[in-house]
Amino acid sequence: MEFVFPKPFIWGSATAAYQVEGNNANSDFWAEEHAEGSPYADKSGDAIDHYRLYREDIALMASLGLKAYRFSIEWARVEPAPGQFSMSAIAHYRDVLHACREFGLLPVVALHHFSSPQWLMRLGGWASPEVPELFARYCEVVFRELGELIPYVLTFNEVNLPTMLREIFSKIGIVPPVGIDAAAWSAPKWRESAARLCGTTPDRYVTFHMISDEFTIGLLKEAHRKARETIKRLSPETQVGFSMALSDIQSIAGGEALAEAKWQLVFGQFASMAKGDDFFGLQNYTREVYGPEGQRAPEEGAERTQMKYEYYPEALEQVVRKVAQTLPIPIFVTEHGVATDDDERRVEFIRRGLLGLQSCIKAGINVKGYLHWSTFDNFEWNSGYAMKFGLIAVDRTTQERKAKESARYLGRIAQNGGIDHTDLV
Repeated sequence: MEFVFPKPFIWGSATAAYQVEGNNANSDFWAEEHAEGSPYADKSGDAIDHYRLYREDIALMASLGLKAYRFSIEWARVEPAPGQFSMSAIAHYRDVLHACREFGLLPVVALHHFSSPQWLMRLGGWASPEVPELFARYCEVVFRELGELIPYVLTFNEVNLPTMLREIFSKIGIVPPVGIDAAAWSAPKWRESAARLCGTTPDRYVTFHMISDEFTIGLLKEAHRKARETIKRLSPETQVGFSMALSDIQSIAGGEALAEAKWQLVFGQFASMAKGDDFFGLQNYTREVYGPEGQRAPEEGAERTQMKYEYYPEALEQVVRKVAQTLPIPIFVTEHGVATDDDERRVEFIRRGLLGLQSCIKAGINVKGYLHWSTFDNFEWNSGYAMKFGLIAVDRTTQERKAKESARYLGRIAQNGGIDHTDLV
């Protein structure tokens, strides 16, 4: 055994409340699912019923050898109406945190993972000047009640995703197409329907996924700053950060300027948010290659995931190295995973990704931990239930869990503190 990972190193997996809990009917995504003409492939419904089965799920993670569990708190459950906070929801998340402690898992909490309360849309959503104060108020309640139980927290998950995926989102009507002013843009009918279900109009219906212009990005940065200040005031020992989704941006001859511009778009313009943070949450799944004509498709014959992007676990190492050149704070890999029905390919994805991470650590880069996405096969937003990211399979007719070999593989690594020599050949 080569123990190259530092001690303590955090080994675990991650979920998001909306994707696993089920029946988050007060969230904006619920309205999107149920809108007339919605592009969502499935409705989340009970999801994998994690809101009820969390204790058994946490016990299963621990039995597999995992050491940490990253989960999110659903804002719409905690604050179902503006200024009205649910003590029963707080009690639920308190018990989730206690269950983590009971079974020996370090909890890592995300305060926002894409979904927002429907009532926020009636105030203008993420374009409302009130949003930084409203989000900080929610954080204050959570940390006043639960702060001593939360050692690590992400204020936001993937702050750059709307910018990163703007072209894709424009195709399904989440954001206006590039070059179209938002004020002049007519939302598709399903967005009008979703807005009505939230009790508002399309011009005020600005979800987290529409944060992609200077004004809304500015509000997001302020919301993070206010949230961090609130958390540190109430729970000074809690380590605070946020996460970004970052592909490995590469170039071939003639594509260097385009690649540099893309890196600035998805990383550079957000990097200042991390000033004053305790760590940076890095999330990686693949690479993007740019040539003189723009982004190139993967080479013919290249392996692709269920999400249609390139299977390329080596991207993790390269992105960690790039981020470390800019940010002086510890890096925490808060998501890394692959959508595939072939679990052997997931094991290989983990192995090769961790070998790259090991190389970063040997080079002196401060990496705090590795959390795999996802703990379970779950609701993958507009893709529904077809995408298989999980270490653990779920039969949604019975809600029976079945650990895959990838779960046991990562669990062994977590128990041993590194990659066995047999995995290095």
